[in-house]
Amino acid sequence: MSNPEAVMKLAPVIPVLVINDVAYAVPIAQALVAGGLPALEVTLRTPCALDVIRAMKQVPGAVVGAGTVLNPRDLDAALEAGAEFIVSPGLTADLGKAAIAAGVPFLPGTANASDIMLGLDLGLTRFKFFPAEASGGIKALSAIAAPFGMAKFCPTGGITPETAPNWLALDAVLCVGGSWMIPKGEPDVAKIEAAARQAAGLRG
Repeated sequence: MSNPEAVMKLAPVIPVLVINDVAYAVPIAQALVAGGLPALEVTLRTPCALDVIRAMKQVPGAVVGAGTVLNPRDLDAALEAGAEFIVSPGLTADLGKAAIAAGVPFLPGTANASDIMLGLDLGLTRFKFFPAEASGGIKALSAIAAPFGMAKFCPTGGITPETAPNWLALDAVLCVGGSWMIPKGEPDVAKIEAAARQAAGLRG
């Protein structure tokens, strides 16, 4: 199914994962899923990211996607690794067309009305708002989203457990992206699961 809304509605928070050691992949995924966060965005920011996607795909209940997808080459590599959804920090016509042709749920990054209009021209209606806080926060998204009633968003970037409910209270927001559940370094699975459980309970 190419519509990303099903992924966006799996939980109020999509964990954004930057993992430097593939050995951490399965424990982190298991902890997040056990805590109620099944949609996992593995960013293509590390040399082992594609192997992390492959490993996390083996975890029951995990819906594993690729983030930081910048071009059709990244898209192809992510899909070959088994990514079930695609997230990008921005939107180009080439990437948008390639994702649509692949039939994969796709959340392109947008930060202004022109980005959204490009997406709408391509037939896309579900977007990432990025970087959320640096782009003006809730006030900015509320203003930008107003003319685009058909568009829904996953704000990502600078969102915390304290601010997430305020974002989730917006009609235009289906979920948020965040990385606060997964501290850097060797994973403490009990703490990750507890943080995931708290995040899974967040509502606006």
